[in-house]
Amino acid sequence: MIAHTSQRWVPGTLMILGFLSTCLVVRTASAASSHWPQWRGPNGNGLASGNPPLEWSEEKNVKWKLDLPGQGHGTPVIWGDQLFVMAAVPTGKNVGPAPQAGRRPLQVFAQQDPGQRRERPQRGGGQGGRGPGGRGGRAPTEEMAYTLFCIDRNDGRQIWSKVARTAVPHEGVQSANTYCSESAVTDGERVYASFNSQGIYCYDMQGELLWQKDIGQVPVTFGEASSPTLVGDALIVLQDNNRESYLYAFDKKTGKELWKKSRDEGSGWTTPYVLTHDGQIQVVISGSNAIRSYDPKTGELIWQCSGLGSNPVPMIVSDDTTVYAMSGHRQPMALAIALGRKGDLTGTDAVRWKTERGTPYVPSPLLYDGLLFFCQRTSGSISCLDATSGEPHFEQARLDALSGVYASPVGLNDRIYLAGQNGATVVLAKSKELKVLATNKLNDGFDASPVVVGDHLYLRGRENLYCIAAQ
Repeated sequence: MIAHTSQRWVPGTLMILGFLSTCLVVRTASAASSHWPQWRGPNGNGLASGNPPLEWSEEKNVKWKLDLPGQGHGTPVIWGDQLFVMAAVPTGKNVGPAPQAGRRPLQVFAQQDPGQRRERPQRGGGQGGRGPGGRGGRAPTEEMAYTLFCIDRNDGRQIWSKVARTAVPHEGVQSANTYCSESAVTDGERVYASFNSQGIYCYDMQGELLWQKDIGQVPVTFGEASSPTLVGDALIVLQDNNRESYLYAFDKKTGKELWKKSRDEGSGWTTPYVLTHDGQIQVVISGSNAIRSYDPKTGELIWQCSGLGSNPVPMIVSDDTTVYAMSGHRQPMALAIALGRKGDLTGTDAVRWKTERGTPYVPSPLLYDGLLFFCQRTSGSISCLDATSGEPHFEQARLDALSGVYASPVGLNDRIYLAGQNGATVVLAKSKELKVLATNKLNDGFDASPVVVGDHLYLRGRENLYCIAAQ
């Protein structure tokens, strides 16, 4: 029984609802179950707590379902009862191409997997473009309303929506991307929406704009996708592109620039990962030229290590001793790099192991109790390695139910939830053997990663946002 059936947004409409103020809670293991504050969850690694359903369908365990406006592959973020999701909403106003950002010769190129090329829903204005970031087709001409939505995660009703900027996208994107593929981040007092070339916006939890920042429009092959992250009082924003790449830190309360560091990288789509080792906080970022670790207080480089292939999209994961970085474009590679070192670690014994087999192009890996799970490129073939040794438990095992995987896996309750572009979500056992616990299908396609809060699972599709809970 579906308790709350499909709703439809009215863009720009503010629904007057009773609003429960969210108390600020220190992020502890006990508090984590009520929040999903950033892409990849409470700790930025895809691990969560809770017990959502094992099985669902359009007729079973769908608590509510919303028809979302516009385009977006970003994952929802949640604090308490508030769910935030970003989208580029077509306004219907065609005003011609926007001036394009300057560009230099493209250094990296991406290809879709054979057999993955298919028609995808185009929601307003098309996505191709001959300018930087697009391959073939026409440059975008329709205005987009770059919008942050806040909804009640319990019943799917809109609390507020804010249009950060209305503009024609400055460049086209690959058909596998959208004009808004970033995720927001929140600390329970503020929510930060980075639309990258369309600006960074900070709102309070009631939707009032506190500050905004324009970091300039840049050319990014196939469109932008990097999400911001919070480290203490700093908002960290990555801007890898085909002109001049930078890593920024802004004061999260005021938007004041704290530091800005140049990066020797071209276009990139990964998100910074935060870890602490021996009391030192590090921001670790993949790159085609090097994996780099930064001090979030100063932006100074702590260590770097080259060796990944081109277009490293997956986010870093780590345990207490090791960082794991992956790429799966034209030169697939996974590197296990020892923590506690400084300087250039390329070719040293800090690289504990590496493999060139079955690594992911888009989805990030999942490190779960010493087991390292990852998909091959963007396919439904999955591997499981021993994180310490790099030795495989199983490799490139085919999950026939999945066709195309851009979403990153989520691990909880000894299960792994993996969503596919064909609308299927496979639930696996956390095991050294491949064990499929359930296969679930919905009438949508999923590029965004699953989100879990308590006993609720949230899936953002191309058309709809689903809340899955036992009914």
